[in-house]
Amino acid sequence: MAHIVVLGNEKGGSGKSTTSMHLFAALSRCGHQVGVIDLDLRQKSFFRYLENREAFVKRTGTKLPMPVREVLDYSTLDSVSAAQAEEETRFADALNRLDETCSFILIDCPGSHTRYAQMAHAAADTLITPMNDSLIDFDLLARLDPETGKVKGPSVYSEMVWKARQLRASAGLKPVDWVVLRNRISTLNARNKRRVGSALQELSKRIGFRVIPGFGERVIFREMFLSGLTLLDLKDTGEISLNISNLAARQEVRDVVKALQLPDVKLKF
Repeated sequence: MAHIVVLGNEKGGSGKSTTSMHLFAALSRCGHQVGVIDLDLRQKSFFRYLENREAFVKRTGTKLPMPVREVLDYSTLDSVSAAQAEEETRFADALNRLDETCSFILIDCPGSHTRYAQMAHAAADTLITPMNDSLIDFDLLARLDPETGKVKGPSVYSEMVWKARQLRASAGLKPVDWVVLRNRISTLNARNKRRVGSALQELSKRIGFRVIPGFGERVIFREMFLSGLTLLDLKDTGEISLNISNLAARQEVRDVVKALQLPDVKLKF
């Protein structure tokens, strides 16, 4: 069966779509067929990134790996229960179709709470929660005491993940591997950076997730969106030079994929 990787949190601007694109490119270059679903049905940043990639391939004739896409829509039924049942069926059917040909399925969730997002979290074998390295984004995971900096309790999002874990357990599925990805980590040993790090380590023991370093704050990630490229494509396309900063960013991608410990993934880039 395909290994399902879900990119989820309930805050925008954390790097979910960028992470999804680079993870798809990495898995493809490791020899895997990848299926993708974008559940952000309003902005569709992940699929817009892929559309830009298709346009680049058509314009330049460059051969680049592409995923198998499944497009979902919200139900338009008036009954809440009927709409929910229809969306559950659509989601399950999409997973089944991708499972026939793909060894990995990537699902990019919206920065909001939806029924589709709930289902994706319950289906996840690996859950990746990208977060910017700030106390504002830490609030996504838990509430902090403003005086002591101690964790007071889990957030609404953490409680949603907990419920998803319970659903998996009741269905006899293996536990989800929850990974928090710290993006935009400052190179300075700032007080905020230390506080976030300490709070994450404390919380990880309480609610059960792993913490790994993500991507730095680099202009290159924003530059590549319009062409639909990733750092793993630059050597093949020659569109953007591989300077020292870009090589360092490429190494960050390697480190993230390695730290995720996904099954049957041997780095080939």
